[in-house]
Amino acid sequence: MFLSGRFPLLVATGALPVVLLSTVGVSPWMTLALWIIACVAVLAVDVLAAPRPSDLRVARDVPARAKLGDTVRTRLQLINMGTRTVRARVRDAWQPTAQPPASRARVTIPPHESRILDSPLVPRRRGELRSEFATVRILGPLGFAGRQANIVAVGAVRILPPFRARRHLASRVQRLRELDGSTSLQVRGQGTEFDSLREYVRGDDVRSIDWRATARAATTMLRTWRPERDRHVTILIDTGRTAAARVGDETRLDATFEAALLLAALANRAGDHVHVLAYDRVVRARVTGVDGARLLPEITDALAGVEAQLIDTDWDHAFDEARRLARRPSLVVVLTAQESLASSRGFLTRLSALSGGATTVLVGTVTDAALADAAREGGSVTDLYRAAAAEATQQDAERVARAMSRAGAESLADTPEALPPRIADRYLALKKAGRL
Repeated sequence: MFLSGRFPLLVATGALPVVLLSTVGVSPWMTLALWIIACVAVLAVDVLAAPRPSDLRVARDVPARAKLGDTVRTRLQLINMGTRTVRARVRDAWQPTAQPPASRARVTIPPHESRILDSPLVPRRRGELRSEFATVRILGPLGFAGRQANIVAVGAVRILPPFRARRHLASRVQRLRELDGSTSLQVRGQGTEFDSLREYVRGDDVRSIDWRATARAATTMLRTWRPERDRHVTILIDTGRTAAARVGDETRLDATFEAALLLAALANRAGDHVHVLAYDRVVRARVTGVDGARLLPEITDALAGVEAQLIDTDWDHAFDEARRLARRPSLVVVLTAQESLASSRGFLTRLSALSGGATTVLVGTVTDAALADAAREGGSVTDLYRAAAAEATQQDAERVARAMSRAGAESLADTPEALPPRIADRYLALKKAGRL
């Protein structure tokens, strides 16, 4: 049962008979009691006369998956199984992060008919959004009260990472095609294999001329090489406490997802095997043994529900897991935030065991552009202190980067927008140099 806004007005109008009857000697308390009894009787009649919510059936039409930032179109179908017309207000019970419509939808459903309500969602977070029921309010004929019930109607939609870095993929794929046998590589490395012969064009590397083929063809022939396929690229995503820091409008973890997705898509196009691992002290997500068109959907689905944990990452076990996935020669990309020497000692100590040999290690770090701006600020005493703190943080990050280099890894640090294409470009450079 629920009360409408009319019922308090009905009770308030009782003040008039109380005042009028008190002037003729009638007890005001007796008049008030009779008026309240009359209001309760009107309330009971209105509730009993309202159609029953149990006569309604609810069905949902909800997409299984959607990207963060997109509008999710959901539909709610209400079917009136009763013999009376139902005039109701309906609210779909999605959680606040789904951002459902704020107003309750009004609907009139004749007997044995149905109506469909559109309920667009604008999710603010990744993960699974669920609605277990829909709340229905059916007003009585007098408009003072009615019946309310929650009708079970389970619906769920998985919100995936947005992959905004996809806009960089086309240009990197084009460069990959240039490497993949369509041009001669300037330097043949251990990670390249013979592809085909073609006629020499002015400007080509003369070291790639095939003299035997030239003698047979009576024209200068050139060998073309392409990067080897079937290499292994392991992406280790740190989900510990440093990933929870906010950089701009999102967390560091969300920004690292963009870099992981772009690199995975590019390596998949290059014919390499991609492994993705999200780890802090336990495995939060793992994608391995998947290639081709299924790779990106698997990765986005696995990462959708991963959140940063407010604990320190166990790098011993994290690197052990990465070594199990990596095959030599391979590329291991560690997406983390190591900016302080004091907190990075454990990471740096174990990093040297991961790098070396035929394994190339890249460490990608998302930085805050506002930090560089703060380091250049001047003005008040507060601004100067803030600038000094920002500059000290940058210097610590540079020391950590040099320590990574001594441990045999390469450090790449940039803003959330610039880091994904930088890692992709470095991957292409390793392919071109024959190191992968």
